Amino acid sequence: MWGKWIDCRVRPGARAAFAAGQRRWAAIADQPGLVGQVGGWSPADGRALVLGLWADEPAYERFMGERHDAVAETAAQRDTWTAIRVAAGPVVQTVPISLPDALEHAELLRVADCLLRPGRADHFLDVQREVWSPGMAAAGGLLAGTVTRLAADRYLVTTLWSSAEAHAAYTAEVFPGLRARADVPADVETLTGHVLPLEPSWRVLGPGPALSWRAAGDAPPRSRPTS
Repeated sequence: MWGKWIDCRVRPGARAAFAAGQRRWAAIADQPGLVGQVGGWSPADGRALVLGLWADEPAYERFMGERHDAVAETAAQRDTWTAIRVAAGPVVQTVPISLPDALEHAELLRVADCLLRPGRADHFLDVQREVWSPGMAAAGGLLAGTVTRLAADRYLVTTLWSSAEAHAAYTAEVFPGLRARADVPADVETLTGHVLPLEPSWRVLGPGPALSWRAAGDAPPRSRPTS
């Protein structure tokens, strides 16, 4: 599977125009290989954040080469933002719950954008697999999760939640213990976090087919980091 993370700083007064354009991305719902796309507004600073998931890199590259620019032109968002950052890479772990169903029903996305200390990637992924994934899966309200490698030492950890209330209960009751066990500072140099209420009208669900692999720990073949 392949993940894409989009971070837009929207111009003051252009929020409605950006959102209208974002709704036009529903046009890609029939794109072969699209698993789904979700996004919303950051409560912290008003940035527009979007997560896209694809069956594999070739499906993503076909879309980028054959269709992306035409849809982007129709969406007409270029004049609504002052800056945009896009990163993409292989999904190396998932929480073993149906991801398409999670993308359809989630109300909230939690994101940890992690820049790792040198040489800590293997340990970081072991901790994701052995501490975070089972701990979060046991928490009520978690629908699915992914870990995407955006660069050699940059990993995006995303979890989809059934509601803000379920996530708040996890944060208060489960998260502190998992964080202590994980010893996050040993692996992570910097972490940018987002707790993002999802905009229903930005949700795009792909046509299938089923993913070629899903279970946590069943990593796909090694892919090159994106630049």
